[in-house]
Amino acid sequence: MKRMILCFLLSLGLAAVSFAQEPADSLQQVSREVPAEVQAPGEQTAEQLWNKANTAYINGDFHAAADTYEELLSRGVSSMKLYYNLGNAYFKDDRIGKAILYYNRALRLAPGNDDIRYNLSVAEARTKDNIEDIPEFFFVTWMRDIRHMMGCTAWSLLSLALLACMLGLFLVYLLAQRISLRKAGFYGTVVAALLFMLTTWFAVGERREMLDDTSAVVMTASTAVKSSPDKSSTDLFVLHEGTVVTITDRLDGWCEVVIADGKKGWVEGRKIEII
Repeated sequence: MKRMILCFLLSLGLAAVSFAQEPADSLQQVSREVPAEVQAPGEQTAEQLWNKANTAYINGDFHAAADTYEELLSRGVSSMKLYYNLGNAYFKDDRIGKAILYYNRALRLAPGNDDIRYNLSVAEARTKDNIEDIPEFFFVTWMRDIRHMMGCTAWSLLSLALLACMLGLFLVYLLAQRISLRKAGFYGTVVAALLFMLTTWFAVGERREMLDDTSAVVMTASTAVKSSPDKSSTDLFVLHEGTVVTITDRLDGWCEVVIADGKKGWVEGRKIEII
C-alpha cells in the first residue's frame, strides 16, 4: 500500500511538471539554422546573420538590423534575446507597434526580466491611446506578479524540487519511529504538497500565457473599430499603432477585440498581429 501511494504521488508530480515545460530557447545556441543540405550556396549562417544584425544596430542602422533579425526568425530561430533585440531595433526605427509586439514576445519567454518590462513601458508611453485598465481584485494582481517573477521552466524545476521534498518527508512520516519525527514528516509533507501544487499551477499558467493566441497588437497607424464585421458598419472608436487588444472571436478575416477598459468591436485581422 505504501509503495502504491508513493508511485501515485510520483507519477502525478511528473505528469504535472512535464505538462508545464516550455519550448527550448533556440538562440541559446545561435548555430541552430537551416540544415546545410538545403542552405543555398553562399547563404550566410545564422551566427553570421546574428553578428551582422548586432553590428548594424551598433552602427545605428536600425532598419537593417531589424530586417536581419527578421531573417533569423524566418529560419526558425527564436529566443528571448532575439525578440528583445528586435524590439529595440524597431523602437529605435520608430516602429512602435512592432517594438511592442516583440517586447511582449520576449516577455513571454522571460517574464521576470526587468529590462524588457522597462523598455516595454517606455514603448507603451509612446502610443496614442490612453486606456485605463478595469480594476481587479488585488489578490489576483498579486498572484500574477508572483507568477511573473520566473518563467515556466524555472517554476517547473522548483516544483520538481518540492516534489522530492514532499516524498522524502512522506517517507520520514511512514518510517520514523519517534512521534516527533512522524509529526514533522506529516506536517512537512502537507506544506510541501501545497507548495508543489502552487508552483505547478504557476508553471502551467506561464505556459498557457506563453502559448496564448488571443493577445494582439495594432500594427497600422490608426484603425476604426466597427460594430460588426463589415466595412460599412458603424465606427465605434479608433485604435492606434501599438495598442494591445484581446481577440474574443474571429469571422471571415475580421476579429472581435476587447481593449483594457472593456470596450469591444470588430477590426480587420490584417491590421493586428498576434503576440
